[in-house]
Amino acid sequence: MFAFSYNSQEKLAIEGYYQGINIHLKNPSNNDGFGFCINKITVNGDVFPVSLGNSTITINLKPLNLKIGSEVFIIIDHNSGCLPEFINAEVLRPNSTFDIVSISASKDGKLKWKTKNENGKLAFIVEQYKWDKWVPVGEVNGKGTNNQSYEFNLSPHSGKNEVRVCQIDKSLKKRASKSVSFISEVSAVTKSPTKVKQKINFSSKGIPAETYYQIFDAYGNIIMKGFGSSVNCSKIVNGLYYINFDNKTEKFIKN
Repeated sequence: MFAFSYNSQEKLAIEGYYQGINIHLKNPSNNDGFGFCINKITVNGDVFPVSLGNSTITINLKPLNLKIGSEVFIIIDHNSGCLPEFINAEVLRPNSTFDIVSISASKDGKLKWKTKNENGKLAFIVEQYKWDKWVPVGEVNGKGTNNQSYEFNLSPHSGKNEVRVCQIDKSLKKRASKSVSFISEVSAVTKSPTKVKQKINFSSKGIPAETYYQIFDAYGNIIMKGFGSSVNCSKIVNGLYYINFDNKTEKFIKN
């Protein structure tokens, strides 16, 4: 939602996706006490026919024959010195409604999935199960309409990989697909040394190897994360730490 001005007129705008629910506005009095604040309402570029002489206004989009998930852009023209308010702006944020038609992953980390029943654009979060938890490893923008196909290339860790996709909508609840798994051909990664002064090195079969990592202090606070074949630990204080890398968790001492 955003506002802007033009000459003596001001505008309030909002955009989102039609969910079949009416939009309600507060329409305060003008600054001088005569008449109401809103002068005109435009929906998707067309003037919307509605009475503006009330303190509350309902925008019923059903007569526009919009499909669920269609894009909606509303502009409110109003006088200076007063400010209308969207009472339920959240109704233009899409719900997560996708159903998975199919989902698969190859041993080199290519994840593919097909969906139906999407009603509005929401990002798909790709999650990989490692370190005893689901870890977000990327996002793919949802297309928001029925019968869609998606791909994502993830970085496999050694051994069994388990992945899924999910969405989080305005309810803040996560909706996840079923998970799929595959056995990668990636060799196990090891770290050294156990007692660290300057940096941690990752290797596989004696050769430097890149891996995702997370470093936690003794209280479980994450202090470093990234991707690489080494980690510069020179700036962390001495003490006991835990490190997630490859598909394992180990501890080390910084001294």
